[in-house]
Parts: sequence; C-alpha cells; structure tokens
Amino acid sequence: MEATTSNEFGFCRDGKVYIKAFLNFPEREIGFVRNTEQEALQYFVNRFELAKKKVADLSSEVKEVQNKGSFLTKVVQMKAYLAEFDGLGDFKPLFDELERIEEFLRSLIQQNQVKNLEIKRALIEDAKQAAHGEDVLLATEQLVEIKSKWVKTGPVDRQYQDELTDTFQAILEAFFLRRRVYFEEKNRIIDEKIAKLQGFIDGVHQLRKAPDIDDSVGKVKDLQREWKTVLGLPPKKQSMLWKNFKKANDMFFEKYNRIKGIEVKPRIDPRVQELVAMTQELESKLSDQVNMPAIADKAKAYLVKWKEITAQMKSLDRSLAERFRTICDKIFEMNYLLRVISYRHPALNDKPRIEQLKIMINQMDYMTKKERSELESFIAQAEQDRQMEEKPIQSKINTQKRKISMKEILLTGFKTELDQLLNA
Repeated sequence: MEATTSNEFGFCRDGKVYIKAFLNFPEREIGFVRNTEQEALQYFVNRFELAKKKVADLSSEVKEVQNKGSFLTKVVQMKAYLAEFDGLGDFKPLFDELERIEEFLRSLIQQNQVKNLEIKRALIEDAKQAAHGEDVLLATEQLVEIKSKWVKTGPVDRQYQDELTDTFQAILEAFFLRRRVYFEEKNRIIDEKIAKLQGFIDGVHQLRKAPDIDDSVGKVKDLQREWKTVLGLPPKKQSMLWKNFKKANDMFFEKYNRIKGIEVKPRIDPRVQELVAMTQELESKLSDQVNMPAIADKAKAYLVKWKEITAQMKSLDRSLAERFRTICDKIFEMNYLLRVISYRHPALNDKPRIEQLKIMINQMDYMTKKERSELESFIAQAEQDRQMEEKPIQSKINTQKRKISMKEILLTGFKTELDQLLNA
C-alpha cells in the first residue's frame, strides 16, 4: 500500500511512520500513527529538534573545553546515535558538522601525540640521567617527579606506546633495585656501628667490675675517645646509645670516686641558677598586693630575659619552665584583677583583709564566669564555621583556657585564705 501522507523527509504507510532514505541510510520505520497521519509526521518533525540540539551542544562543548581530544569518542557515538534516531528532518548538515568535528579532533589528537612522543622521549633521557646519579636520595626525588610528569603526559601513537612504556619502566626498576641494594648495605653498616657502640657500653660495665680500678680508668677513657670516631647513625639511635654510654660511664666513675674517697660536687649551670632565681623572686612577690603593678612590669622584663637565656641553652627542665610561666600568669591575672577593682574600690588596700578578700572573690568569680561563657561561645562558633583545626583558633582557645585556669587557681586561694580568717 502506498503512502497516503508524506513530507520532504518521511511518510506514513499502513498506520506506520517511515523516514526516507538519505546519505547511505536506507528507508526505515520510526513509529506508529496514533491519531492522524499529519499529527504523526509533525510529532517526528518536532522530535528532530532534539537531534539538532544534541549536535549543537556537543559542538559548543568541543569549542569550550581544554581537553578537546577526549571528545572524539562522544562524536563517534553521536554519529551512531543519529543513524538510529527516530525523527524527521535534514540529517545531512548534522552529519556534516560531526564529520567536521571528528576530522578536527583526529588532527588535534595526532598533533598532541607527536608532542607527547617528544615529551616522553625527553623524560626517558631525564630518567636515565637521574637513575645514574650518585646521590640515591636525590635521584629518588627526581625520578618520583619524572614519573609524575610521565603519568600526566597524554598518550602517544600506538606503534610507540609499548616500547616507550617498557623502556621507562625498565629504567625505574633498575634504579629501585640499585636503591634497595644501597639501603641494605647502608643498614648493614649502621647495624655494625650500633653493635660497636653497644660493645663500648658493655665494655664500660665490665670494666666497672674489674678488680684493678686504676687500670680500668685508662681503658674507659680509650673507649670514650673511640666513641667519638663512630659517626653516621640515625640521630634518635645515636642519642639513645649515648645516654646508655653516659650512664655506664657515670656508674663507673661513681664507683671510682667512692673507692678513692673523692667527693664530686655537681656542676650547676649558672644560667639555670639565674632562671631559678628569677622564678623564686617572682613567686615571693605574688602576695605583695600593694606593689603589684611594679611586680607585673618586672615579670614582663623577666619574660624577655628568660627567652634570651633559654635561647642559648640546648635543653631546659620542663618543670622549671612551667613553674616560671605559671607565676608570670598569676602575677598578670592578679594585676588585672586589682586594676579592675580599683575603679570601684580605690582604697582597697586600706580595708580589712576579710573585706578585701570578699571583694576580690566576687570580682574574680564574675570575670571567670564571663570569660568561660565567652570561650564556650567562641568554640561553638568555630565548630559551626569548621575552623577548630586552624592553628590561630587553637592558639586562642588554649590561651583563654590558661587564663581562666589561672583565675580559678587564684580564686581558690582567696577562698581558702578567707575561710582560715573566718575560722580563726
């Protein structure tokens, strides 16, 4: 039965809709007539707009994206999609556009592959040079960087791909084999040095038990001189062994001095003595309420001096450092408290001690609660803003916590003193 209704691109026959042959595609059925043949044809004419939009969108994407080569597959898939698309319209311009894009992309890919081939050949030469470097650690860093560039470089023509990959991989494998041998030898040497130093430690312990202590002294000093010649150990291991060696020497000379009746006075670093004196002086002045502003100024000056002295020292007793920091914090908090109180009670120091304590307790309790509430609000806001891991935020929180802690310590001291006076 012949077509009863048709247009330039299709027709209806026996209740079905057909697309006419075009390009190298034969005539084929694309749908059914549901109401009228004219409506059926118009439906597929309208549907053709979808195909036009898809091609236009793809063309626009190719123009805008940086990595254009990745769109070649999409273009090929779009051509297959159009070949089976159920719609009525002029498909030829769409296929022409896709052919143009495909030709452009294949040319671009070919150019990129030539460029990538040059880059990968250059990277192979760089890898060869780095792999033969004497500094294994430096060579490792260089090869890791070269490998990263290799991975980021796009593909080359298939005829070169396997050869290039095999060559590059062979260079890496040969180097890392040499690297493994290098570190195995290095670890062997380190193990030998560790065993040697451990032997020195054991030797000092044995000499401590020897019957001739005078003869042993010379041998211990020989071991001390030999110890200085053994270098190149990891710092932590070297430090641990040195502590054990020093301990063995201390035990040996303690016995030697005991046998010889020698009294050894421990040497105290004069810088440490000065730090202790500064700390003790500030601790003794915390109760001098009348002169607290001058004491706070002295604490500030001592803070500067403390930093100057400790900058010249390799190590410092943590307990002494914490003790100094605590007394400075207490003085600063005490000075701040008295300054705040002075606005309402300028003659605080003329009042009886019990009244002074009550005023100080009330004011310190108020300030502590206020600062704790502000800190809790600050933390809540930081958590909401996801800033808790940021160093400035953590630093501010820790500083405020310490200030509040010092206030609470002083407040407890005031309450204890007041209880003692009231119960006296």
